[in-house]
Amino acid sequence: MDTLFIALFEILSFGAIVVLVVLGLGIIASMMGIFNFAQGEFVLLGAYITYLVHSAGLPVAVGMVAAPFAVGALGLVLERLVVRRFYAAPIVAMLGTYALGLIIRESVRGLIGGLYISVLEPIGGSISIGTLHFATWRFVIVIITALVMAGTYALLAHTSFGLRIRASLENPALARASGISTGMIYSVTFAFGAALAGLAGALIVPVFSLFADLGIRFLIQGFVAVMVGGVGSFAGPVAGASVIGTLSAALPWVMAPVIADVLVFVLAIIFIKFRPQGLVSGRGV
Repeated sequence: MDTLFIALFEILSFGAIVVLVVLGLGIIASMMGIFNFAQGEFVLLGAYITYLVHSAGLPVAVGMVAAPFAVGALGLVLERLVVRRFYAAPIVAMLGTYALGLIIRESVRGLIGGLYISVLEPIGGSISIGTLHFATWRFVIVIITALVMAGTYALLAHTSFGLRIRASLENPALARASGISTGMIYSVTFAFGAALAGLAGALIVPVFSLFADLGIRFLIQGFVAVMVGGVGSFAGPVAGASVIGTLSAALPWVMAPVIADVLVFVLAIIFIKFRPQGLVSGRGV
């Protein structure tokens, strides 16, 4: 029974990480009609910035606060200089963002080499419940993810800015005719999605360590989760992330991790084959 509760906690904490990555990816895909294949490298950058700030002698928590803002700012610059040129050609946009991600990943690799760098948890120790002991930092990850999800939903559903975002998503031409700057909305959306990935990287670096290929796994899982959940709403990517995150964390408890990864993708492909619109179809929050 103890093993079951520990497994459930591991599944919950890993699922929270996937949700953070997929939420940003899903918002960009729903809003802009493109898949950002640099999203995994934005996760890597968040982890790397956290490490840099900590190595400069500041607390890890400071790096974790700085990471989403820095990655979001970079996302804004990349959207304005590169990504916006390819909105009319989604396939080219995917290739372009993949190239950007490759540049980011290899740049980080050049700085840290093939090392796996440990970063301390800002809040160490464990929480004891009876005979069970759970890592405190993983609890913090789950709580922060829940707060980010609630805040994002409130932003999209209950603010005038969220209304403009949804209007640009539903009908960009009509939104422009109504005086909404869809170009600005796209820039902010891309930056926000990048910032979420940077936050995910900052939160997970004490768990997974920093290495150059950190973002690749989360990019693949994020892409699959968005496809399973469905593009066009807030709920779709979250639902997909919950399913993929749960399977990715649960299956390695009963089979070899490599086989588990393959099985997750096979199940996702089968699901998409029979329900291409995803778990949550249609537009909306």
